[in-house]
Amino acid sequence: MMDVAVAGSLHLDIMVAAPRLPARDETLMGKAWHMKCGGKGGNQAVAAARFGASTAMGGQTGADDFGARLRANLEAAGVDISHLDTDPAAGSGMSVAITEAAGEYGAVVVSGANLTIRTDGLAQRWRGLWAAKVLLLQNEVPDAVNLAAARAAKAHGARVILNAAPARPLAHALMELVDILVVNRLEAAMLSDTATPEDARAALASPVRDVVLTLGGDGLMAMTRDGRRFDLPALPVRLLSSHGAGDCFCGALAARLASGEPLEAACRFASTAAGLFVSTPEADQPRLDRAAVERAMGLRQT
Repeated sequence: MMDVAVAGSLHLDIMVAAPRLPARDETLMGKAWHMKCGGKGGNQAVAAARFGASTAMGGQTGADDFGARLRANLEAAGVDISHLDTDPAAGSGMSVAITEAAGEYGAVVVSGANLTIRTDGLAQRWRGLWAAKVLLLQNEVPDAVNLAAARAAKAHGARVILNAAPARPLAHALMELVDILVVNRLEAAMLSDTATPEDARAALASPVRDVVLTLGGDGLMAMTRDGRRFDLPALPVRLLSSHGAGDCFCGALAARLASGEPLEAACRFASTAAGLFVSTPEADQPRLDRAAVERAMGLRQT
């Protein structure tokens, strides 16, 4: 049985280094740029594979150079791409992300082929995904795709994780199928209509799912379906860039849950993984694996 199936987005990111984000109507001179394979779905699939899970992905690219790069990146990370569709008309998804000198970033996404995934016949086209222990979803593909994937996976006994990012209203039918909801401050505030993380945690609590609220450098807080709360601190690190941290967390969380770890232990691992990720130069991030995280957690001798 496969460990983790990811149904979601693929974007080729154009990364721009700049001293800060530009103001409205301002032309700001940047320092450098490079391409990086991304999309929340792609990033989370790569992270799950790096942290030890056998991983496959369902999604869609265009029939273009960006799509070829995205597929090659997944394969290089050990992700099964046999369930990726191709839209011959729509271009592959892409984004432009501006990273500030302090490590924070802002981005604009053009979804392209991610928005044209056909839901008719999806359960059959992606049938190899449904035997996974964990299905990981995000909000960068249409609700109908997430709903069809969640229904198919739940019918085969999978555990469904929804990373509700970017923030948008969630269909009740989808939420009924979600076992673990992962949100950050902004997403939690929007979904709960509350002002503080503590209030959001309480408002999002449900007897049918667990809620994990990530807080960046402030760690995370969670509420289990049986009403148990726990808070975890972040790994103290020097931030280089927060870009992709949430995706690293979600992929690591899915990998550890698929291995049989309970939620709190899986969250501790994922939080440590994200801390290492944001404090590691981008060129070295592919070397982060389960052993590196366990060393940081003090579970393995150096």
